[in-house]
Formats: sequence, structure tokens, C-alpha cells
Amino acid sequence: MLKIMGILYLCTQNSNIMYYQRLIEKEIELKLRTSGAVVVAGPKFCGKTTTCMRYQKSFVKLNTRQAINMARMDSKAVLNGEKPRLIDEWQKAPDIWNQIKDDLDFDYQFGKYILTGSSTPADKTEVHHSGAGRITPIKMRPMSLWESKESKGTVSLASLFDGGSDFPWDMNTEFTLDDVAFLVCRGGWPISVLAPKDIALEVTKNYYSSLFVFEDSENERFRNKRPEVMRMILRSYARNISTEAAVSTIISDVRQSNERTMDTKTFDDYMEALKDIYIIEDMEAWNPDIRSKTSIRSTPTRHFVDTSIACRSLGVGPEDLKKDLESFGLFFEDFAVRDLSVYANTLGGTVKHYRDNAGLECDAVVHLEDGRWGGIEIKLGGDHLIEEGAKSLKRLRDKIAEKSNEKAPSFMMVLTAVGGAYKREDGVFVAPINLLKP
Repeated sequence: MLKIMGILYLCTQNSNIMYYQRLIEKEIELKLRTSGAVVVAGPKFCGKTTTCMRYQKSFVKLNTRQAINMARMDSKAVLNGEKPRLIDEWQKAPDIWNQIKDDLDFDYQFGKYILTGSSTPADKTEVHHSGAGRITPIKMRPMSLWESKESKGTVSLASLFDGGSDFPWDMNTEFTLDDVAFLVCRGGWPISVLAPKDIALEVTKNYYSSLFVFEDSENERFRNKRPEVMRMILRSYARNISTEAAVSTIISDVRQSNERTMDTKTFDDYMEALKDIYIIEDMEAWNPDIRSKTSIRSTPTRHFVDTSIACRSLGVGPEDLKKDLESFGLFFEDFAVRDLSVYANTLGGTVKHYRDNAGLECDAVVHLEDGRWGGIEIKLGGDHLIEEGAKSLKRLRDKIAEKSNEKAPSFMMVLTAVGGAYKREDGVFVAPINLLKP
């Protein structure tokens, strides 16, 4: 292990590549002990292969035309090798999935295969079964601040669910809006995190540009997609980030902003492609059983797997965010949802949002499998916004207590971009994102 400029770098064995430990490792280890195969899916360059290489005893990478063609001609042979066998970008030869299913039917053993993929198969009809009971899916996201060693981790989400008795009092004066703006624009891509700060934004810019290189893609669905149209849709999506904008609203924005026609079918086709490469990650609505005339809105909140993609799609940099605090707040909400999603997954939970027709909303509801939940309002900071968030959380708590069979919240917290960590007299916690961990 090396410590450079106060940051811990973990080096993999037999490699000079620096490696930051990932929270998803515990889930991969558990699934390898409890299922025949694990498929780790997520956007390009989020660290899937590097992390999964730590668990393999043999591997094959389908990253060349020759390797892909050979795998398609004899997909069963791809399985040959010491187990666990890592098959990187398996979706380029989809019959591998069926061969693994057949192999596990014949000789079921835990932890035989690890699959990684940065998109869904080109032809989903070639996958003849779900893999249920044999192949377990895991979603991997870009790095959270805790994983990139940029959070002090003094506020534990798990501890909050247990009452938050160890919640710190921390003025946190060294973390500024400048820091937040930079982190939002840089993103959690390992290649950007590892890069020196003066070039990290350029590294992220290069990553964004690579998303739209489809000319040589083995997936015909992507070869047929026009990069400029995909960029148009992403720009409109970014303009509606962290909102419940309807699809019709986004399509209308594409038309007005780019002076072009776009029908719903074309839009849906491009949106499916963006989801297939794990770029768009909408947040579902939380739907507690409330006994009243209140109608809970089911429209998802529009989010990206990493906020840096939204920044790049609009050409927004750190200085631009600081000049428009309203937009900065929406981008920060998306950024915070990324980290909360990573942390909640570590606890076996999910992140959803709440909004009803009475105007009551909650930016993020972290819900665990045992029924416990916590409400989180996401704000840039400042006394006025914190007070506003706390009031909203208490209104939600009271409505749930009065009109629902749901448990009371385990905690209520205003998650901020900057400022200190403390517990208010009304029981609402306040914490900046750079102190948070699972």
C-alpha cells in the first residue's frame, strides 16, 4: 500500500495498476459463495473488469474481433479454464449465457463463472432463459466519494438506521463549494479519480466522447444510432436532471433546442440504447400504503449513473455550476443520489423518491429489506435550505404515522453539499456528503 498526498492507493498483486477497494466486492464475494455464476454489469470504465479480476483463476476478454468471432463460433469452449472463470464483455457472444446455464444444470457448483458486461446483448432473443437460480446479477456504478477516499466517512448510513448514537459534530470547514463543483464534473470514473487534479476533467471529457463511437460496434443496434441524436437527447435529459419531467417534456425540449422533428418511437429507441449502456438511471417512486385521498405520483425522477455525463453533455464546468446555484442544486441532487445508491446497495437497500399531489416530497427514501427506511432531503446547504428540508421530512413522517401502516422512519437527514454535521433539536440530522459512508 502506498500513501500519496494523503490518499491511500491499493496495488493489486502482479500489477502496477493502482486500485481503490470497491464496496461491491463484498457482494461479489457473497454471490460467488451462493450462486453458480455472477454477472457484473455497469457502464464502461466504472471498474468492473479490474475488480472482478481479483476473483478469477482464469479469464478471457472478448475485446478483439478475433476473440468475439471465435467465441460466437464455439461459445462452449469459452467456458474452459480454471474456475472461477472470468468472461469479460460476455454479451458480445450471447450464447455464452445459455452454455453456462447448461453447464450448471449438468454440474452445479458455486462460484464457477464471473461475467462482466457494459451493455445488454445485441440480440436479446439469443438469451433463452433468465438464469434464475443459477446466474446472479449485480449492478456496478462509478465510485462513490467513500470509495475514492474523498469522504471522511464519519457519518455512517448503517449507524443512522440503528439510531445514529455516534453521529459526529463536525464543522467541516475545509470542504467547499469549489470542491463539490469539481467532484460533480469529474465524476467517479476510476481513470479520472486516479488522474492528477489538473487533468482529471479532461480525462472525463475523453470518456464522454468515447460513449458515442459506434462505427465498429459489433452490436448492430448501436451502429444504427446517430451520435449527434444521442447527444441531443442526453442534453435534454440533463436539462431535466433530478426532476420528474415527462417523456413528452423531454421530447419537446429536443425539438425546440435542436430545431428538428423527433417522434416518440425514435426517442424510445434511443432511450433504450442509453439504458442498455447503463448511462441513464431513473429513480422509482416510493409508494407507501397511505390511507387517504392523497395520490402518490409514480413518475420516476430523471437521473444519470454519474452526474459528470450530464455536465459534459451540456458543456458545464465547475465555474458554470457556481454561477447558477439553482441548477447546481439539481446537479448536486443527482450526484448525491449516486453515492446514496452505492451505499444503500451495500446495506441491501434501495433508493426511491416520494411525491404526492398535495405537494409533499422527499428527494430520497432509503428502504431496507427488513422494512426500515430513512428520509433524506438533498440541499446545497445554508440555514434556509436546511430548515426547508427538515420541515418537509417532518411532514412526511407525520403523514406516514397518521395514514399509513409503514414503520416510522429510522432517521431523517438533510444531506448537504457543504457545511457541518450535527443533530438538530427536532431530531433531524444534518450532514455534508463528504462525511458520508455506508
